[in-house]
Amino acid sequence: MGKNVYSLVLLDSVVDAVDQLACERSTSRSGLINQILAEYLSCPIPENRMRDIFTRMESLLSGLNDFNANWQPGASIFYIRSPLHYRYHPTVRYVLELYRESTPYFGEARASFRTQNSGLLELSEEFFRFWEALENKWIGSRFPGGKVPSETEPGRYSRRLRCPQSESDRTSDRTAEAILAYLGEFDTDLKSYFSGVDSPEETGREVEEHYLAFLENAIIL
Repeated sequence: MGKNVYSLVLLDSVVDAVDQLACERSTSRSGLINQILAEYLSCPIPENRMRDIFTRMESLLSGLNDFNANWQPGASIFYIRSPLHYRYHPTVRYVLELYRESTPYFGEARASFRTQNSGLLELSEEFFRFWEALENKWIGSRFPGGKVPSETEPGRYSRRLRCPQSESDRTSDRTAEAILAYLGEFDTDLKSYFSGVDSPEETGREVEEHYLAFLENAIIL
């Protein structure tokens, strides 16, 4: 979706009001004017799609004690924090970044730990690599090159999210629901993995079974 420079003649009072609202929404003057005009004219733009997805995610997450969500209107990033019941009481931080262009991938999900503990970082990387192998085993064939687009490093995991195959699943609501379903499964399996570190083989089997049950009704992203 291209952009061009246009000249507008506006009242100073209007510009002041626009600048104040743009500051509150952490966006630019031109970005806010673009959003206002797009809403008034019912013209679809990436910013409105991002807002609709994030608003739906915030609604779905409200009231859940295990997830603390944060985002700013006009931003392309949504933050979620989830406490991990493990020694040192670490927090898992999830970041969802949406792209302006949504073909073939509409965004990226990232998970990271806010800790400097070497043992925890090592264990988190172990889970991330386990998860990466699990996804490649069961859904890798659905992606170009037969591999899920993800990266793993100490304390951090990132995964690009593909547009749903079905057109009916590409609405903002369905996309938001699919994102949270995926992150919810990831979070549940991560916590199960950490709670079963003393019996890794058995825990790995249980996590895999849970993941396969999730895939039965999941929208693959």
